[in-house]
Amino acid sequence: MSDQARSPIPLPVPTQISSPHWEGCRKGELRVQQCGSCGGYVFIPQSFCTHCFSKDLRWVVSSGRGVVYSCTTIHRPQRIEFEVPYTVAIVELSEGWHMLSNIIECAHEDIKVGMPVEVVFQKMSDEITLPMFRPVTE
Repeated sequence: MSDQARSPIPLPVPTQISSPHWEGCRKGELRVQQCGSCGGYVFIPQSFCTHCFSKDLRWVVSSGRGVVYSCTTIHRPQRIEFEVPYTVAIVELSEGWHMLSNIIECAHEDIKVGMPVEVVFQKMSDEITLPMFRPVTE
């Protein structure tokens, strides 16, 4: 399918709970919930802490830096809107929480577990800016 004929990829739909995360992405901030009771980080956004079940959650800004914890390159997408190949990874952020995202600006064969990465933001619509990760170049 040509790029001109390709439909846009499906985008997440913010909820009342997740909207601070998406607002942060639009502003270039990677926001995550942190528990005021146990200090644990919660991602995917929830209404309670997944570590201690407290409802004392607040939004904090992550460093956006971490390492590739696990990854795979997709060659046959589940939906035709996705251009292949693309690499998805679980990124372990420096604060200790994990996030599933895409690795960009790097050859797929060069992506390795333990590779240092940093967040970058790609505006997809007026409402959604997606956090993705690229290799740290420093």
